[in-house]
Amino acid sequence: MAKLYFYYASMNAGKSTNLLQANFNYHERGMQTMLWTAALDHRGGDNAIESRIGLNADAHRFHGDTDLWDRVMAAHKVTPLACILLDEAQFLSVSQAWQLARVADEGGIPVLCYGLRTDFQGELFPGSGALLGIADSLIELKGVCHCGRKATMNLRVDESGAAVKRGAQTEIGGNDRYVALCRKHFSEALKA
Repeated sequence: MAKLYFYYASMNAGKSTNLLQANFNYHERGMQTMLWTAALDHRGGDNAIESRIGLNADAHRFHGDTDLWDRVMAAHKVTPLACILLDEAQFLSVSQAWQLARVADEGGIPVLCYGLRTDFQGELFPGSGALLGIADSLIELKGVCHCGRKATMNLRVDESGAAVKRGAQTEIGGNDRYVALCRKHFSEALKA
């Protein structure tokens, strides 16, 4: 039976690297996959999924109104898919998370989603919240805070490195805009 997996972590924990390694493993066995990532994240340029250690791959890009069930099943009819791998899962809508559950349940295709659990204010993203509620398997990937403890939070910083306490939930950025911290250091940074 196919399952819906949610791999979650803070920034810089290796989510994209893990996804690309899983994709490589399927292809090495001669199996076809379908990769997805959020359309609003263009940092990878032509390579839609790009890890900080240099691995990359092209992927389909989803928007808020993309029907993932329809798109995946249409592709599956042409070329049987062994797995769906989706990066930036926090940007899924709740209905898209349920579409991916349907891909696993009715389509019989395993779905591996990778994303952040919480935003820069410690709040769940809608897509992450839905996946935390409905995924068959929840797998936490471990990031590291500067103190050596497990990083679970994503601190947004400004150009000078100061904590940003307000703003839109979604702002695309990498190491220039976000720092992965343990909860203690995240809380201290927000109080400063």
